[in-house]
Amino acid sequence: MTKYWFCLNHHAVEGPDGCDYKDRLGPYESEAEAARALEKVKERNEAWDNDPKWND
Repeated sequence: MTKYWFCLNHHAVEGPDGCDYKDRLGPYESEAEAARALEKVKERNEAWDNDPKWND
């Protein structure tokens, strides 16, 4: 099964032969999931910022 990553350098979806793993988010099961990687990061950060367990 092919995996996909989101490249932080190029802001593009890549396959396994893309940039170094240190510069990528993933792996994701589909290109569509990888394409919204930054959205997912933003959503998670907002959820953690608003989590009462982390705001003392």
